[in-house]
Amino acid sequence: MVTLKWSLVFDKMTSLLQGCAVTMEISVLTLIFGTILGVVLALMRDSHIKVVSRLAQMYIWIWRGTPLMVQAFLIYFGLPNLGITFSAMTAGVLSMSLNTGAYIVLSGIHAIDPGQREAAKALGMPWHLEMLRIVAPQATKICILPLVNQFIATIKNTSILSAITLTELTREGTLIAYNSFHYFEPYIAVAVLYL
Repeated sequence: MVTLKWSLVFDKMTSLLQGCAVTMEISVLTLIFGTILGVVLALMRDSHIKVVSRLAQMYIWIWRGTPLMVQAFLIYFGLPNLGITFSAMTAGVLSMSLNTGAYIVLSGIHAIDPGQREAAKALGMPWHLEMLRIVAPQATKICILPLVNQFIATIKNTSILSAITLTELTREGTLIAYNSFHYFEPYIAVAVLYL
């Protein structure tokens, strides 16, 4: 009969909660920077300049088409070969922000009735005012739920960053498991904290 050792988890709860705090910090920073990048990419994709629009499409294709773990490895382990070095935290936030920006491309811009944009043009409203006064308020309302979903996915995706030595929640659980040779209890605790 296998005996579960839950006291092991309770003794290490402080380090698990510290890992949880790091996970939340990464997630919040990623959502902020990813949203800014997503807005820029959405505006680039909506541009009438074909080169700018194609660059945005290419960026989205590359970052959506490659795994987040590979992106994190390239930034943390690959860039030092080119003389560019980041801490694990910076590399984690950077890789997740670049990835998230490709997913947050605000499709809300395209959900706005084209007649409203045409009306703004007919009134002689410049593009920047059209975006600011007509499109942005409606697109923001449309994008709130997808942003919440992206934030939840971002929290879960931080577990990938344990592979680049970032000590977030999953890595804290892994360290407890490796040191105690008990795997079930720490990973159940990690799962509960993610929930």
